[in-house]
Amino acid sequence: MQPFQGIRVLDLTHVLAGPFCTFQLGVLGADVIKIEPPDNPDMTREEGVSPALNTDLRGTYFMAQSAGKRSLALDLAVPQGKALFLKLVKSADVLVQNYAGDALDGLGLDYKTLAEVNPQLIYCSLSGFGRTGPKAEHPAYDIVIQAWSGIMAANGWSEEDAPLRVGPPMVDYGTGAQAAMAISAALFQRTRTGRGQFIDVAMADCAMMLMSAHVTDTIATGKAPDRHGNAHPKLPTYSAYKASDGWIMLGAYTNRQAAALMRVLGFSAEADEIAATPRADIGKRAEHDRALITGRIAEETAQHWEDVLNAAHVPAARVRRVAEALSEEQTTTRGVIGSYGAPVGLGGPDRLTVAGFGFEEGGPELAGPPPRFGENSAGILADIGVDEAEFARLEDARVVKSP
Repeated sequence: MQPFQGIRVLDLTHVLAGPFCTFQLGVLGADVIKIEPPDNPDMTREEGVSPALNTDLRGTYFMAQSAGKRSLALDLAVPQGKALFLKLVKSADVLVQNYAGDALDGLGLDYKTLAEVNPQLIYCSLSGFGRTGPKAEHPAYDIVIQAWSGIMAANGWSEEDAPLRVGPPMVDYGTGAQAAMAISAALFQRTRTGRGQFIDVAMADCAMMLMSAHVTDTIATGKAPDRHGNAHPKLPTYSAYKASDGWIMLGAYTNRQAAALMRVLGFSAEADEIAATPRADIGKRAEHDRALITGRIAEETAQHWEDVLNAAHVPAARVRRVAEALSEEQTTTRGVIGSYGAPVGLGGPDRLTVAGFGFEEGGPELAGPPPRFGENSAGILADIGVDEAEFARLEDARVVKSP
């Protein structure tokens, strides 16, 4: 039995952070019903590397966090749609939404109202800056939060002396993970209290959590840590170097690891000195050791150094592209990438990401392919008493939509 088997989640989210949150609940067994307006599907349905899939409203950006969900196209802004939604709320355990501002509140679908319908409902709101504070109504995306929070400035600077954003939308995914954790905690709390919960998740807050060490240092000193890109200013053993055929990142952070690195590189005297150097004074060796490491690393391939250093228990990795990392046995045998059933075709992937963890029993898995827009509308509404004739009338009135 999976942890969230029997838990129903109403997913009123779009783009990445919210959908990733509900996806993580889904791979652990939750029944996730993705609800979208009939005339305004999630924009990620039309985004991705396959034009045919985009046209089919199952773009790869959508697929990445939608496998196993059910799709209901329902207009919440009209009385009939709202009434149907309230029936669904009665049977739901969790509602997740990331509508801008107070859009749902304006429809009378705020937490207070829905808690009267279902006192055990866990209502999770995701937004750029949260539901309080002077920026509560301001819109945001991942890159905006990276800029606002200090991540871009901390990450490094380009040759044009401009700050660099992290390429993948890490704030979106980090926010989704934090939200899923909060919902998990609220579900556990409900077993003790019998009551629901309102959860306020802000991308800006989650960005701070992703920089906890930087934030702590800044609070302590009043000054943000200096940016240093791929070269740690005090630890040359914790930096990137160019090998004969590419780049390798050395991760020798402790004195013991740094000494082991220097021994593998052939610098025994320096290794002994590092082992005997107090941690507070380690930076005084940086310039000397960096020059030695630079010259030695350049003599061999990046893979050679990864192999020999890892064998000596020194953290190090050749810089790979995503395609290379996916083909590694370490990735293919871990279960982080899994099958979702029969591939959707149209240039789409035959596997998708699942979760960054595994269980001995009842762990994460993909329950099925990403749904087509409105694919499950009739079946979901049938569960609350809408027969075929009524569904046809609702569809003619554009309250609902099916493929």
